[in-house]
Amino acid sequence: MPDSKPTLITLTHPRSPAAEAYRALRANLAMSSLDHPLRALVVTSVAPGEDKSAALANLAIVIAQGGQHVILVDADLRHPSLHEIFGLPNERGLATVLDEQDALTAPPLAPIPDIENLELLTSGPLPLDPAAQLGSKRMEEALAALQKHADMILLSAPPVLGAADAVVLSMKTDGVLLVVQAGHTSRDHVQQAKDRLEKAHARIVGVALTNAHTDKSLGY
Repeated sequence: MPDSKPTLITLTHPRSPAAEAYRALRANLAMSSLDHPLRALVVTSVAPGEDKSAALANLAIVIAQGGQHVILVDADLRHPSLHEIFGLPNERGLATVLDEQDALTAPPLAPIPDIENLELLTSGPLPLDPAAQLGSKRMEEALAALQKHADMILLSAPPVLGAADAVVLSMKTDGVLLVVQAGHTSRDHVQQAKDRLEKAHARIVGVALTNAHTDKSLGY
């Protein structure tokens, strides 16, 4: 993978503290799934501009590097960006699967170059009513179909406070990982996002803090 994609820190600087933090997150998620299987995980943020997509992409990479077959799904049908991060086309994707019967049996998955065990289902053409599409029976069928091809499904969702999509998806998956940016996300907004997810009985498996300063005095 070329160095022109600086957001993929786990590839460009695999020995960095940030890359190690993603591997620690992978281990924590594995521990959280011992009693409650975590086959489909929604990754969302509290509000826009919190590096959610970059965090999700790096998490997907380290999970795939750990030996699990991962399908990364861009379920942000409002402002998709995973295809840009990985430099892949976006003509067909999740919206196609939700709209075309043939696409359900043969999802248009794109292998990520130079990364084994990782495939991307981009957003595809953006629908008029994303929340309705994501909350449909067809979405449940799509998740079931994808789970036949992978050990873990990671879904990118719009910010909790920006749309209902993440809450809707949380009711169809095994858990939610909330991305919070240090120095940017307010505590009040975090609490509001937590309250919305809990009202939907979402299983919040944890919070990933991005943009945090490294304590170099630790030596690691």
